[in-house]
Amino acid sequence: MSSPSTAIRHYGVALRAMLVLTAVLGLAYPLAVTGIGQAALPAQANGSVVTADDRAVGSALIGQSFADADANPLPQWFQSRPSAAGDGYDAGASSGSNWGPENEDLIAAVTERKTQLAAFNGVAPEDIPADALTASASGLDPHISPEYALLQVPRIASSRGLPEARVLALVEANIQGRGLGYLGEPTVNVLEVNIALGGLEG
Repeated sequence: MSSPSTAIRHYGVALRAMLVLTAVLGLAYPLAVTGIGQAALPAQANGSVVTADDRAVGSALIGQSFADADANPLPQWFQSRPSAAGDGYDAGASSGSNWGPENEDLIAAVTERKTQLAAFNGVAPEDIPADALTASASGLDPHISPEYALLQVPRIASSRGLPEARVLALVEANIQGRGLGYLGEPTVNVLEVNIALGGLEG
């Protein structure tokens, strides 16, 4: 059985260890990582905020919808892919639908979206790409495929009274290549291309 002095010494060691670890891991390490992030990658460290007209309009990492108050898509803007996060693009409820490919609800949702998007864009249902019909695993994907962006060009040009060639050139200028040249697929960031679209006259 240990003496009271031994127990007190053990408690003292434990207390000092807790204070040292709290200072190192709870203060010094987070401050060092934050400082390195702010110095090396300030935009990413601060949330990859996208600005337009000197005000924050979103993040390059989190998608958003371009619809009216009744959730109807606005024809003058590029539309994002569907979202299963909360009521749509809710960063506090990031998730996919978790429906398998044979789930009846998923099949019904894809069929309905295909019909609606075909009518909205004035194309045949079989021309609608897969990313326009299904939500991403996070529900927050800010990108669409170049195919989906290009499909929307005629509708946007007509809605804005712009030549299709100008909107097409805008899309091509905003296609982002594969990561490191070989990872993933080319994409278009919807928020960024819409900001560029808003800068076009017409």
